[in-house]
Amino acid sequence: MQIYEAISVGLYLLLMIGIGVYSYKKSTSNSEEFLIGGRKMGAAVTALSAGAADMSGWLLMGVPGAMYLSGISSSWIAIGLTTGAFLNYIIVAPRLRIYTEVAQNAITLPVFFENRFKNKNHLLKVTSSIFILVFFTLYTSAGMVSGGKLFESAFGIDYTVGLLLTSLVVVLYTFLGGFLAVSLTDFVQGTIMVLALVIVPIVAISQIGSIGETFSLIKTKDPKYLDLFRGTTTISIVSLLAWGLGYCGQPHILVRFMAIDKPKDLVKARRIGITWMIFTVAGALAIGLIGIAYLQKFDIDTMMKFDGSKTEAETIFIYFSRILFHPLIAGFLLTAILAAVMSTISSQLLVTSSSLTEDIYKAFLNKNATPKQLLLTSRLSVLLVAVVAVLLSLNPKDSILNLVGNAWAGFGSAFGPLILLSLLWKKTTWQGGLAGMLVGGITVLAWVYIQHPFKDWYEMIPGFILSLLTNLVVSTLTYKPDEVIESEFEEVNKIMQE
Repeated sequence: MQIYEAISVGLYLLLMIGIGVYSYKKSTSNSEEFLIGGRKMGAAVTALSAGAADMSGWLLMGVPGAMYLSGISSSWIAIGLTTGAFLNYIIVAPRLRIYTEVAQNAITLPVFFENRFKNKNHLLKVTSSIFILVFFTLYTSAGMVSGGKLFESAFGIDYTVGLLLTSLVVVLYTFLGGFLAVSLTDFVQGTIMVLALVIVPIVAISQIGSIGETFSLIKTKDPKYLDLFRGTTTISIVSLLAWGLGYCGQPHILVRFMAIDKPKDLVKARRIGITWMIFTVAGALAIGLIGIAYLQKFDIDTMMKFDGSKTEAETIFIYFSRILFHPLIAGFLLTAILAAVMSTISSQLLVTSSSLTEDIYKAFLNKNATPKQLLLTSRLSVLLVAVVAVLLSLNPKDSILNLVGNAWAGFGSAFGPLILLSLLWKKTTWQGGLAGMLVGGITVLAWVYIQHPFKDWYEMIPGFILSLLTNLVVSTLTYKPDEVIESEFEEVNKIMQE
């Protein structure tokens, strides 16, 4: 690692720890503050925190790499995700914020499910908690692996050292400041990401000469790079767009909506969040596309190397950062990748620890736990989950990483339909929710790991559809009027109309 890059990365890591210390002093009186910030988050912090928690290292490496190799046909997934995020803000966010408070101030999704349906046998809460614990522990592990590999590939540091450094900093600020620290660091990380993804393509185009010359060079290499349908089929386009369905079932994103100060602030949060997403995703796509032209004009040898390897193509952002900028600025730009990785890890780590604390410890082990006991348990849960995730990351197995790669579809299929129906249809029952959750999760796993002739379809599609249909059918068969449930549902509708 060059000295200037080391300085930039070091300053960034110190800033993250500093935010953790600040948050420790501001938000550590009880588990509600630690796990959900006391529902005091502002619109800007909510928006950038949700965005940064969503977008991991794939945004700065995977997306530009795919764009470089395939051209603009790689943008279908970006269209699906942006549309899904927008609809999530419109349909889910305000109702979830209101309903979680109306439903006995639920601060985790499993508790919300139990309170929403008055499920006294705890099956809904336990099942959803197990989903969160298993998938997010593995998800967190995958993020730590990304951090280790980033230090190894970008800075020449040993994988294990990079893994431990990434994990140590994330765990430290999450352990100290909880949700407030995670949200504030996400805000800073989101800002770094958008600046990097706007600056790099602008400077790259200026070096080439103009936008016109950029597109001319791309056409010279292969006009099909500018074909939106290059190498696509109806199935592949629908599957990529279907990624957007996953938003309404992602706990680490939904908890941001639950934590905002006032429901009406979600309108401002939506404007900020979607604008941020458009700039970051468009910037990431542009870097890959511009890379085709830049290397065609200035560095044909590097271009040949990128063309031969998907892994190499994913370093196009690192290449631009180092070749276009002073090493100190390059270091700042490279921290954007680290920021993307760390923001997702910390969010998943906190959601997993909240499930351990609120859904298991408080519900089954110590129902009369004091605020201090819950706060201590929350912090210890962060450490426990982190230790397990690090151990899994030391020698990553393909089977684990493949499972984590499908976690988005798993959460989207298991939780997505349940979230939508619980917020929009008062006749949804806990039996329907439980059946739909199980069918959605099992369908995704079966679709991935059992051989069949329909592998081209993204597993989110059958998982989401079957989960939704199961919930509708079982809820219809098991529905019985409940005055308390219907009263709370109507209260939410009334607040929404005000």
